Order: sequence, then C-alpha cells, then structure tokens
Amino acid sequence: MIRVGLIGYGTAGRDVADAILAGRAGDSELTSILVRNAGKLDGLDIEGCQLTDSAAQFFARQHDVVVETAGHDAVRLYAQKALEHGSDFMVVSVGAFCDQGLLDRVTATARAHGRRVLIPSAAIAGLDRIAAAAQGPLASVTLTTRKPVKAWRGTFAEEVVDLETVSQPTLIFEGNARESSRVFPESVNVSAALSLAGVGFESTRVRVLVDPTIEKNVHEVAAEGLFGEVRIDVRNTPSPNNPKTGHIVAMSVSQSLKNLTSPLVIG
Repeated sequence: MIRVGLIGYGTAGRDVADAILAGRAGDSELTSILVRNAGKLDGLDIEGCQLTDSAAQFFARQHDVVVETAGHDAVRLYAQKALEHGSDFMVVSVGAFCDQGLLDRVTATARAHGRRVLIPSAAIAGLDRIAAAAQGPLASVTLTTRKPVKAWRGTFAEEVVDLETVSQPTLIFEGNARESSRVFPESVNVSAALSLAGVGFESTRVRVLVDPTIEKNVHEVAAEGLFGEVRIDVRNTPSPNNPKTGHIVAMSVSQSLKNLTSPLVIG
C-alpha cells in the first residue's frame, strides 16, 4: 500500500481522488489533501484522509508519493519540500519545468534524497516512444496543438484573434517550447512533457491553433530520428468543468499510481 498526498482539489484533483477511492489507482491510499482555499473542502469527508489548507500539516504526514494537480505555483512551492520529506513527487503541471533553474533545483533535490520526480503522460500519448527514441539520435520533434474556441477564453489567444468571430483554424503561435511557455503559461504542460522526454525545450517545435471546427483538444506529434518516424494524433475530450484540461489527465495519474504497485508495468 502506498500513501498518497494530493495537492489541489480542482477538476483534475477531484478526479484523481475519486480514482484512488474507487480502487482504480492500484494499491494506493489517499492520506492527505492540501488546498489553498479550505472552502473547496466544505462537505468533503474521506475516512482516514487529512483535509487541510496548511502546508505544515500536510507535510507532517508521511507520504510515499505526493501528486500535484494545482498548477505551476504549486510545483514551485512544494516539489522540493515533498522530496525533502521523503516522498516521490508526481507532476501534472509539468510546464513549470520550462523554468530551467527550477528543474535543476528539483532534480538535484530528488537525487540528494534518493527520490524521484514522476511525470505521467497526462494529455499526450507516446512519451515512452519519444524517450526511447531520444537514446538516439532523435533528429526532430514537432507538436501541433489545436483547441476549440472555449478552451482559449481568458488566455493570450484573445489578443491575437477575435474568439467571437473566428471561423476557421487560425495559427496563433509558432516557435520552440521554451518560447511557448512564455506566451501560453497556462497551456504548456504537453509541450513541456514532450520536451523533457525528447530533444529539449529549445529544439522542440510548437505550433498552436485556435480551431472553431473542433470540439476536442487535439495534439499532433511528429518525430524523426534513427529509430524511424512516428506520428501521434491525440484527441482529448475536454472536462465539462474546465475545458482547458481533459478527462485523460486524471486517468493517466491514476494509471501511473497503479504502476507503482503493480507486478506488471506496460510502457
């Protein structure tokens, strides 16, 4: 049995908690949930699980793995702390690692304490193939992301295109993954995970489109190298509670937790 601490109880956090409680995350026990606003926990009662908005109380409990579902700030605040307290740290908001200094500090802390930083595939597929291909040489990796209009409200996209009138797929960014993190800080988790698995942030090419003709979030990956070529087309159903994320994110976290205790691990 592994003890799981969960940071964040938004759309992904609730789905991860539900998966653990339903037994879909293998031999896992949810022991703590940390949130910024205690109001999110009103009416919630999980037997044996500490519910808190206090980081001190959260980290006073022993966790085998801490799962982050609360955004980039949570990674900055708690990644090293979790590792220092003897937990592995599973990251959903992997876009935080576009900050090379943060990535270096977190991986150094993990190494010093004999722990691991775990990055589930989440919204993308084929990270295992890209990571294997990076043994190399891996010549190129390109990510094309297309999302429906509703997924871009409240983002930089509103400065580039009129979301009320756009009628055809419209390119709003083209550059490398490091640059995309500065333009779309809320939508870089896929490109960051792909960069870490493959050729790095500077060499991973990213294209981003607003696409009013689709209902799902689409990620297309093209990679070439000594291994050959791969084309991956992922179409994620957006969460009804948060169109910027998909149902598959929590499913991926749940499967990653399951792998930690399963005698058979695939991928």
